[in-house]
Amino acid sequence: MVSVNNVSVEFSARPLFDDISFVINKTDKIALVGKNGAGKSTLLKILAGLQLPTSGSVSRPNDVTIGYLPQQMKLADQTTLIEETRKAFNHITELKNELDDINRQLCEREDYDSPDYAKLLERLEYLNERISIEGGENMDAEIERTLIGLGFSRNDFDRPTAEFSGGWRMRVELAKILLQRPDVLLLDEPTNHLDIESIQWLENFMQTKAKAVVLVSHDRAFLDNVTKRTIEISCGKAYDYKVNYSKFVELREERVEQQRRAYENQQKQIADIKDFIERFRYQATKAIQVQSRIKQLEKIIPIEVDEVDNSRLRLKFPPAERSGDFPIIAENLAKTYGDHNVFNSVDMTIRRGEKVAFVGKNGEGKSTLVKCIMNQIPFDGKLKIGHNVKIGYFAQNQAQLLDESLTVFETIDNVATGDMRLKIRDLLGAFMFGGEASDKKVKVLSGGEKTRLAMIKLLLEPVNFLILDEPTNHLDMRTKDILKNAIKEFDGTVIVVSHDRFFLDGLVEKVYEFGGGKVRENIGGIYDFLRKKNLDNLSQLELSKSPERVASQENEPAEQSQGKLDYAQQKEKARLKNKAEKNVAKYEKEIEQLESKIKELENKLSSGDASPEILADYDKTQRGLEEAMSKWEMAQMELEEL
Repeated sequence: MVSVNNVSVEFSARPLFDDISFVINKTDKIALVGKNGAGKSTLLKILAGLQLPTSGSVSRPNDVTIGYLPQQMKLADQTTLIEETRKAFNHITELKNELDDINRQLCEREDYDSPDYAKLLERLEYLNERISIEGGENMDAEIERTLIGLGFSRNDFDRPTAEFSGGWRMRVELAKILLQRPDVLLLDEPTNHLDIESIQWLENFMQTKAKAVVLVSHDRAFLDNVTKRTIEISCGKAYDYKVNYSKFVELREERVEQQRRAYENQQKQIADIKDFIERFRYQATKAIQVQSRIKQLEKIIPIEVDEVDNSRLRLKFPPAERSGDFPIIAENLAKTYGDHNVFNSVDMTIRRGEKVAFVGKNGEGKSTLVKCIMNQIPFDGKLKIGHNVKIGYFAQNQAQLLDESLTVFETIDNVATGDMRLKIRDLLGAFMFGGEASDKKVKVLSGGEKTRLAMIKLLLEPVNFLILDEPTNHLDMRTKDILKNAIKEFDGTVIVVSHDRFFLDGLVEKVYEFGGGKVRENIGGIYDFLRKKNLDNLSQLELSKSPERVASQENEPAEQSQGKLDYAQQKEKARLKNKAEKNVAKYEKEIEQLESKIKELENKLSSGDASPEILADYDKTQRGLEEAMSKWEMAQMELEEL
């Protein structure tokens, strides 16, 4: 469908990648991986048609649509959330406006036998069919389901987009791209601004509704759950693996080992040739052989090994004095902003040495509670910080707080004290800022480099309580693994606010869930928590109850709850439930029939019968199936709510 042909890119005469080729097929789910600076984002821009390669080309049919989500973008703030999202269906809106205009003309005209009237009827039929094929009849339901899946509430729909933070506005752009259902989705770090529940919803969407996907992400669990093919950009080349990310890591190790052996053999060959040249350089009888060896040496193309040097980058938090047994004790803690209740009645006890996670949808109070602990904002209730607790705080926007006018060295030199000032170069070298890199201005650093620099600042003061608010944003997988191991080895107490399941797995032993104005304690790791929540698929995710509602239902006997409904209410509920059950059954039958028809058409296509009529029927049936699936999901949601 999309063909990358011998593409090369150079920046300032330095090759980024050279002569790479691959094909993106109709249903490919591809992870595009490589270390920072390898050219992943550049390649996405080339695929999106936003940047031209130095040489080579990208071929795609004219009717193939591309949806591209960059890491950063300029966003418009002149409409409400629902109006902005409806722009994804601008083409359908235009069709509907034309349809309304034709219906108005038909009502006003009386020349029923004229050719013009007949043309209007033909156009009316065409527009109705187009709107049906494009899913226009189900547009509002699709918009609502997508926005809720990405973490918005129905109360947000009429809010101006200018009221949302940059991360939430990126979700709006993602929603618009997903709703357009492009043939190829190009997503550059789409999970950076999503919480765990929204990431799981996006995973389900990618698995069930997306067509071709090319994905850049540092979220390993997300890659494993979505992709089935991995393309690595390394040493300027593209290596294509027909496996998911975890399997790719294993195969890559095998490839690197083969490269290492070939490199060692080549180095031995080069050493032997050089030794021969040195031994016989001045012997006239060996002049021809020496010249031959010199030419042989010039023709050797050095073998590069795609391995990453981890030996220098080892993160270790410095030792600190022992804190009291209970670094944090919160009793009846509450925080409100005007009429908005962020959370209330929070009781929390964190013991010394515990490593806990704060999870939940964005805006439910995770960072707010951290700010309460740091005494940065006022609150109600009691919050006791334990004896001799020394907190090291990594804020969510820590990298953005760096002074961009300073160099890397100056940034650390300004905060280092005592003997540490003599070791700044060593410390920077350990974090891959050695040599000339330490003289770079902060403003030219990548997001990952800024995060690493901010982490160095945290290391300069011995602490026994770490609070890390989204520390892995913009970090590559290798650096995240190093940070994770350092936190494991840290003998103090840790709170991690993160949506990265792979990072939290094996790191935390307790999860605090934020939602519905409550904070609930869950003993166990992150996957124990997710299994308990049963958030395995889209419908369960959208139907997950808030902790407040769950708690009230757990404490309320079923008989008492039922007793609150009078006879009329019970009767109405039974009627609605019966109607919902019938709708579910109807759409299930419709889906079964459409799937059967698709199978018949696929058999015809595989046998070589690819006539335009068969292809058109196949596409129409596929769209019909998608629409039926959407209606079934809505009906199933209504039934579950009842």
